[in-house]
Amino acid sequence: MKILVIGGSYFLGRVYTMLAAKEHEVTVLNRGTYSMQEFGASCLRADRRDENALRSLKLDGYDVVVDFCAYRQGDVETLVSALACVPKQYLLISTADVYEKWTGRVLTEESALCLQRFGGENGTYIWQKILLEKELLECCGRSSMAPTIVRPALMYGPFNYALRESVYVRLACAGKEWLCPVGAPGRFQPVYVKDAAAILLRLTGQKSAFGEAYNLAGEQTDYEGFLEALADASHGIARICRAAYSSPVFADPETFLPFPLTREETEFYDGGKALRATGLKLTPLSEGAVKTWNAFYGVYGRS
Repeated sequence: MKILVIGGSYFLGRVYTMLAAKEHEVTVLNRGTYSMQEFGASCLRADRRDENALRSLKLDGYDVVVDFCAYRQGDVETLVSALACVPKQYLLISTADVYEKWTGRVLTEESALCLQRFGGENGTYIWQKILLEKELLECCGRSSMAPTIVRPALMYGPFNYALRESVYVRLACAGKEWLCPVGAPGRFQPVYVKDAAAILLRLTGQKSAFGEAYNLAGEQTDYEGFLEALADASHGIARICRAAYSSPVFADPETFLPFPLTREETEFYDGGKALRATGLKLTPLSEGAVKTWNAFYGVYGRS
């Protein structure tokens, strides 16, 4: 199978490309900041929003497009217009945040999408993903190309550029404690990045995935559960400082709190459809935490 990966050098895209290149002919199109050639992928360099540059590459012969970096309305349309072929499938990485907020229900792929645009950088990101999902469906509706939409919840693991677990490892290596809000009602559903990439790879080219959407969401946990798993993986290096959720320190905007802290920030997702479609299982948090600690400790523990 010939796969055109858009982005593909950061976090989920990087891990996916590393896995996919072992089995398929993979071409990565990005701005060339990080090469993926060492993992067996061919590389093309262009700005995805420059249609003339894309056309000059003569993007032909691909069976599937896997898009990790569509962030702005028009990104899908520009790419599809520049393709010199009609792939069988366009797999778009969206986000689980696209669903309607505060319904009090576990959100499935059939749940309504949010119709309200929220402010701030995160609100803009979510709104653009909603528009891009619609854009993909419109593009596919004009051709024989099939859409597949994947909506990850919170992911963790090696290569994560979001300031989450890497910060905790760096703090531990510097001899600093991790502040943990005890009793915080916020919960989240972390997915180990290699699991997410493996699911994506199974969905790539899978006819039963054509026209479908999939959530990627793991078992529920909270700050205590996540930090304890990561601390256990550290073999005594990490130290947790527990404080009551009601403590004023957690109202301080300077306090490092990368995960949902409150009930208002919490949404629950059903990730079963993706597992049933692929036959895969998720790595337990205790195992994923060990792999995550080892990966980041290899960077910060020797600096």
